[in-house]
Amino acid sequence: MKNVVIVGAQWGDEGKGKVVDLYSAKAEYIVRYQGGNNAGHTLVVNGKKTVLHLIPSGILHADKVCLIANGVVFDPEVFFKEIDSLLASGAISDRPYDRVRVSDRAHVILPYHRLLDSVREAKAAGGKIGTTVRGIGPAYEDKVSRRGIRVADLLDAKTLRAKIEHAIEEKNVLLKNLYGADPIALDAVYDTCVGLGEKLRPYVADVKSLLMTALEQKRPMLFEGAQGTLLDIDHGTYPFVTSSNTIAGGALTGSGVGEGAIGSVIGIMKAYVTRVGSGPFPTEIEETEPALAEKIRAVGQEFGATTGRKRRIGWLDLVALKYAVQVNGITGLALMKADVLNGLDCLKLCTSYSIGGNTVYDLPSRAEDLARIEPNYDVYPCWPNYDAKEVKGFDDLPEELREYIRKIEAFTGVPVVLLSVGPGREETLELGNPFE
Repeated sequence: MKNVVIVGAQWGDEGKGKVVDLYSAKAEYIVRYQGGNNAGHTLVVNGKKTVLHLIPSGILHADKVCLIANGVVFDPEVFFKEIDSLLASGAISDRPYDRVRVSDRAHVILPYHRLLDSVREAKAAGGKIGTTVRGIGPAYEDKVSRRGIRVADLLDAKTLRAKIEHAIEEKNVLLKNLYGADPIALDAVYDTCVGLGEKLRPYVADVKSLLMTALEQKRPMLFEGAQGTLLDIDHGTYPFVTSSNTIAGGALTGSGVGEGAIGSVIGIMKAYVTRVGSGPFPTEIEETEPALAEKIRAVGQEFGATTGRKRRIGWLDLVALKYAVQVNGITGLALMKADVLNGLDCLKLCTSYSIGGNTVYDLPSRAEDLARIEPNYDVYPCWPNYDAKEVKGFDDLPEELREYIRKIEAFTGVPVVLLSVGPGREETLELGNPFE
């Protein structure tokens, strides 16, 4: 059995939650390795919708162990809200710490991170990045500047106070003198952290050691990424990116396993493209085809699971998708929401870009160049409406949809191994098994 990494192959919101939920049936450990609660993974099982932000989507399978690894920035308050919600729905038992473990090395999002994120975005005016204002970026900043508070620190009240004081010293100068905000009260933050630490204690583990044991015992693992490739801090459309490595390589640094631990990388993509927040978006149709954008948004329910913001809509960008295949080492693609496009007049596939009169076939590195792109499209007939219940195999799909899949595979050089034909867990066609 291979271990599998799940990554978003676009700008996020591709449907990773559903794929992780499906593939969790084949794994024993499900590992979240980067990001924070700025990602929302939506699952629909037996008609019931569940939205998760921190806890891996495999939690809905009763016999799985879900791990939040060191690469995550961890908000304890959000975590306990999710635990309470899962307990109330009956998804987990009265001993949730048997099913969910949190790395002692994970960095913690605290109230001052959210405050700093909020005042920065408010002051940015026209230069907004479009963050979720959840404190993700400031928490990663503290990690890199060695001012971070880790989960293990919450468990040691004696040393915690000095660490928090060091962490907020510079922030109070910024808040008061640059943003005109009230300074952070040390005592209040410290008391909150001590309380959270005691509540969190049963969940805390050396996740790396758990993974090493699982590797030795050849237990299959599924690594769950958040956001998407084009939001990667190094390889995305900088500066309109998130604060962590969203690509498959982040699974190694974000969990502590070595390169040999990864067998397959599955890239999740929609049959079209969406983006939340600011930043260049070459195939966006919000201005060129606004009525179609609204239709796709309504049918696909394209609103952020974390913020509720409208997602911007665009045609499928094969240039950007091939870039994602390359930087992730993607071995298989999961095509989501093809059913949203049912019955359209036609489909457009972006196969190259025009910039300043030149045709290019790769994603530019500068946001300024991305903003000048004119997409070059191939136009194809769309498939008619079809009954997802009647789809048992690839040959049951409309020929137009099969041809669409073949075009994607030919351009990227990677097979489509999973096709979602509806929102439910059961409305999925598995064309290959990445664990084998």
